Amino acid sequence: MLSVQLYSVRDALAENQDRTLARLAEIGFRYVEPFGLGSADKSAADRLVAAKALRRGLDAAGLRVSATHAGLPGDVGSLAEECGEIGADTVFVPHPRMVSGFDEDVFGDPGRLAAFADAVNAAGQTLAGAGLRLGYHNHDFEWATLPDGRSGYDAFWAAADDAILAELDVYWATVAGASPAEVLTRLGARAVSVHLKDGPARRGEPQTPLGTGDVDAPAAVRAAGPGLRWHVAEIDITDHDPFELLAGNAAQLAESGLSRWS
Repeated sequence: MLSVQLYSVRDALAENQDRTLARLAEIGFRYVEPFGLGSADKSAADRLVAAKALRRGLDAAGLRVSATHAGLPGDVGSLAEECGEIGADTVFVPHPRMVSGFDEDVFGDPGRLAAFADAVNAAGQTLAGAGLRLGYHNHDFEWATLPDGRSGYDAFWAAADDAILAELDVYWATVAGASPAEVLTRLGARAVSVHLKDGPARRGEPQTPLGTGDVDAPAAVRAAGPGLRWHVAEIDITDHDPFELLAGNAAQLAESGLSRWS
């Protein structure tokens, strides 16, 4: 099922959140994936105010939440409250720095990576008590090579509890030199969501319409099989109008039969 990562239209959201959500609904999206929950640079009270405002905008536009990207604050209970407000039942950690004490370098350090996996596992158990599922979303640095020859990405999943879910960003996996289809096959039932975008698959390069770059998004979706519930359209940077690029990519996925609007 199609969703859209709101980070793709972050500038428009900052200017007018309600109007931006309405425009995404006009394109045809019925689900969105928010970001910014659990942010360490905001108080729990301020984050809850923002969550309530987002929920009002979502309701007005007729949108629902597929999952959310979020940091893991010291008080994970406050994150659960935010998720309850917007109607999210799944949280993806989008970067190690969203967990206190960690950064992207952990994926090249066996000891720190083990500690990071432990922190994610512990948070997952706490959130499960509030009815939430926790997962991890990749970039490219996770494929750093460890001393034993494994990638940090594979080592993380070997240490993660079975309940921890995966959201594979097929673009960044390709940047790292991995095959998204092979990664999804190895992840199996863990993989419940993918971020789909295309482009030259190099850091700093603008993204382009699906089918015009180095990413084989259809192969990834097919490899994942029916357990892959969410196909999330996203843009990091682009020279195209972001709304038009999101609309075109989503329409291509729907028209090809790889996904559906709802």
